[in-house]
Amino acid sequence: MAMFRSLVASAQQRQPPPAGAPASAPQPPAGPGAGGESGLEAQYSCPICLEVYHRPVAVGGCGHTFCGECLQPCLQVPSPLCPLCRMPFDPKKVDKASNVEKQLSSYKAPCRGCSKKVTLAKMRSHTSSCVKIQEQMASCPKFVPVVPTSQPIPCNIPNRSTFVCPYCGARNLDQQELVKHCMENHRSDPNRVVCPICSAMPWGDPSYKSANFLQHLLHRHKFSYDTFVDYNIDEEAAFQAALTLSLSEN
Repeated sequence: MAMFRSLVASAQQRQPPPAGAPASAPQPPAGPGAGGESGLEAQYSCPICLEVYHRPVAVGGCGHTFCGECLQPCLQVPSPLCPLCRMPFDPKKVDKASNVEKQLSSYKAPCRGCSKKVTLAKMRSHTSSCVKIQEQMASCPKFVPVVPTSQPIPCNIPNRSTFVCPYCGARNLDQQELVKHCMENHRSDPNRVVCPICSAMPWGDPSYKSANFLQHLLHRHKFSYDTFVDYNIDEEAAFQAALTLSLSEN
């Protein structure tokens, strides 16, 4: 419930800035009537983790601010988008939000558990040890499915949605992004590498290195396996099923 109230307050406080005002620098509330101390913590909260900013950084272009650590996954893809407005941005134009850091050290807000006034810069460390907040979390109801189910919780499911570039180790690339990344950055790389898409499949050989990986990508991975492949059967059974379906359609 406390997190829900924080989320609602964050959405209410984070309105588009007036024309000419930088989006990366939240404006302090004018007083209790304009949000005051009750909305101060929400106003200086990261849109991703919903906690007070920690080492805030500002995205060039749109100017939205995030915790440096929270934004890191977005910087690992070739064409990052702002997590808040989905606007493309240059990962080289992500700067430390020094003005926000100064404000975090200047403003105080009441702890949502014990109501003690704490500077925003120290709010995270305070809430992590606040007895009242720990009590609130302990009393929160546990998740219960709406309808009981006998199905086991999936575990040890291999990741077949995103892949790692076998040349440079770039992470979180889906199939299309992997093809684009390799064509733009590794077209002339002569190294023999293992195809991360094939090796993630049930029939894949994680030790087999393609003689021409780029041609392999362009010819073998023009479509997503998720659309056409049943991972519960092997490659031979999948081939036979596809052949049977083809014959029946003709």
